[in-house]
Amino acid sequence: MNASAVTDTQMADDRIADLRRRIDEIDQELISLWRERAAISQEVGATRVAAGGTRLVLAREQEILARFREALGEDGTQLAMLILRAGRGRLV
Repeated sequence: MNASAVTDTQMADDRIADLRRRIDEIDQELISLWRERAAISQEVGATRVAAGGTRLVLAREQEILARFREALGEDGTQLAMLILRAGRGRLV
């Protein structure tokens, strides 16, 4: 392998390592935000039930599903379902 190819390979390896570090940082932010959102959602549900309301509001869930679907397509719907479940628990 010539010196240029070695340099190009090393540059690519370094760039990939940088990108993966950034992905790891983003993953940590997502995990933190996921946990924060779930806690807030659980508090909303508990407050609503304590005030005599229902555990969930279907119209609100539909709004969230639509927002994610519009932004991310079908994968957004699946992501929103996971996010909603994290906050309110499984529907029975």
